[in-house]
Amino acid sequence: MLPVYRLALPALCLSLILPCAFSVEAADPAPAATEKTTEEKPLERQPLPERSQEEATALERKIPAQEQQRLQAGADTFLALWKPANAAEPKGAVIIIPGAGETVDWPQAIGPLRRKLPDAEWSSLSITLPDLQSDAIAPRIVEAAPAPRPPEAGSKDSTTAAPIEQVAGGEADVADKVIAETTEEQSKADAERIFARIDAAIAFAEQQSARNIVVLGHGTGAYWAARYLSEKQPSQVEKLVMVAARTPVAAEPELAELTPTLKLPTADIFYKDKALDRNAALERLQASKRLKSSTFNQVALKALPDTKAEQEQLFRRVRGWLNPQNPAD
Repeated sequence: MLPVYRLALPALCLSLILPCAFSVEAADPAPAATEKTTEEKPLERQPLPERSQEEATALERKIPAQEQQRLQAGADTFLALWKPANAAEPKGAVIIIPGAGETVDWPQAIGPLRRKLPDAEWSSLSITLPDLQSDAIAPRIVEAAPAPRPPEAGSKDSTTAAPIEQVAGGEADVADKVIAETTEEQSKADAERIFARIDAAIAFAEQQSARNIVVLGHGTGAYWAARYLSEKQPSQVEKLVMVAARTPVAAEPELAELTPTLKLPTADIFYKDKALDRNAALERLQASKRLKSSTFNQVALKALPDTKAEQEQLFRRVRGWLNPQNPAD
């Protein structure tokens, strides 16, 4: 007969091995759970900066630091360029609003005016506008398609063609409605951001003891300037200058509807070489004539082949309207 301890040895080994196996199996799910948690929570990407922010950052490296101002408008911090008037007693400050795709130092109108106005005894403050999100929502464009051939009588298509076309048309109408509602909401949000920046610019001009404040808009910037003054009617602003005014694609109301509501002297400077600009200017002029008392004035300019001469022509017109007593104009 074998000794008792030799019979008990296999049982003892099993009792030691089995708990270790169970503990390994119990520990295996933990790494899987960790991997699953990692997969469920992907890394959040930071939103890309707006194009206007990137362009402003590039300009900061080129423009003298003493001209740069960082203004606050709600949650936005934006670049503005300030040049004080070259006079012991400045006449006031001109807030310059660029159009879509333009910067605070755009070579057409914005840059030349902001640099030359101080010599006309006016301080200049050009501001950066945010990117318009409403412009990114493009409406559906329906192209003309050839008329479908009618299905032959008795064919299977004759019973299914009409319902399919109705469904497709209904989905397109719903999509158009959603786009229109989204565009309207985004346009309101764009207006709020732009208005906040103009508010900040006016506050800065007041801090610089500007006696008179004039708002000048170029391109779509003229539209936002007119809309701001029409809706908010700030008492600090005395005049409006619109240069080559244009209504943004998704914006409402149209500029011709806004100009008659303005209650301050307005100069509408446009270039008569382009038929579309000329017709739009005529529409604004006719709308202003329907009012009994209108302070709306139009100035027609001709595009010049020499860029410098064209910008000088624009500056002289703006200066002449701001300083009507100047005999040189």
